[in-house]
Amino acid sequence: MANPLDTDAGSELFSNYEAELNLVNADLTQKLDSIPSLQGEPRKAAIAQAERALEEAKELLDSMRLEKQNIPQAQKVKINQRFRNYETEVDRSKQKLTGMKDDRSALFGRRYRDEPSSGAADEQVEQRQQLLSGTDRLDRSSGRLRESQRIALETEDIGRNTLADLSRQRETIEHTRGTLLESEGYTDRSNKTLRGMARRMATNKIVTIAIITVLVLLIVAVVVSKFR
Repeated sequence: MANPLDTDAGSELFSNYEAELNLVNADLTQKLDSIPSLQGEPRKAAIAQAERALEEAKELLDSMRLEKQNIPQAQKVKINQRFRNYETEVDRSKQKLTGMKDDRSALFGRRYRDEPSSGAADEQVEQRQQLLSGTDRLDRSSGRLRESQRIALETEDIGRNTLADLSRQRETIEHTRGTLLESEGYTDRSNKTLRGMARRMATNKIVTIAIITVLVLLIVAVVVSKFR
């Protein structure tokens, strides 16, 4: 039997369900162990009690299946393993109970015959066989329904995780886009600065040429004035 889940490893509600399931499983095991020694009506009463305990265990499993979705993703591997152990334990109890229910000679006592001999006995045995057959079909249908529910819940869990991943990827893309826009802004400012520097360099070059030209003209004027 699995140990109860520590409070720091999951939700308190899940821990409560788990502790309650352990008690129900212990009670169910005790009831199943007492059935082989019983016959007739006491055996049927014990089987009915075991069936009620089994249904209670299944209901607790369903509650735990829903509650474990609220447990953080980092802890779900451990939780899922514990949950599967509980499912396996309940399935074993169900199979054991089904085998005891199928033991009709012990269930019906001396009144049961593999080949009934007369009318009233035939009708009674046939009715009980039909009842057991209907119960088996109901159990199988319930099992398929629970399996479908489990698959649907797991699919929903996967979809939720996928949406969370997509949301994180969207945030990353938006952050990257913001960084690119900021980089473009820096590039535009750098281009403006470079164009301003180029204009100043061109202006300085023109001013330098003008100064040189004036100096040359002055030199020429001085030289010409000396030869006159």
